[in-house]
Amino acid sequence: MLRIANAVLARLPAPLHALVQKHHELLKFGVVGGTAFLVDNATFYALKLTVLEPKPVTAKIIAVLVATIVSYVLNREWSFRTRGGRERRHEAALFFLVSGIGLVLSSAPLWISRYVFRLETPDVSLVTQEIADFVSAQVIGTLVAMVFRFWAFKKWVFPKEQARPGRMRLAPTPDSKDEAAA
Repeated sequence: MLRIANAVLARLPAPLHALVQKHHELLKFGVVGGTAFLVDNATFYALKLTVLEPKPVTAKIIAVLVATIVSYVLNREWSFRTRGGRERRHEAALFFLVSGIGLVLSSAPLWISRYVFRLETPDVSLVTQEIADFVSAQVIGTLVAMVFRFWAFKKWVFPKEQARPGRMRLAPTPDSKDEAAA
């Protein structure tokens, strides 16, 4: 996987390569978020369409828990792999607390859309309701929660840079000197 990432980075133009290097934690965080989103949906539908068909809320709770565990492992071992500074139990507890707050923040725009702005049937058409639900929950809610989580993970969960020296490094920028190659 690291070789693929290095190969892609090596082909980027220098300005884009520098931008990717500068914001590598944010980009990795986005990939982990996308992976967790897929795990959440796959688990939810696998459970909802089989063993938990009559209990969709239970299926969703299990799916969110599985996705959050996957997110913790991937964020700790990849996105923020050189950060740390806390005991693992304390770090995990803070991660799940921040994720819980993120869940509330991601749900708030949907709640506001439905119960403050009353964008629900019969006050609006079903199409309007569904569009409002999608925009408020999946777009606005996801963005608000993502910004909060990224900031909170760096500030409280994984606060110290270089607390765990990196075991793997991405390719250097094209115009930097690679001492290992010399």
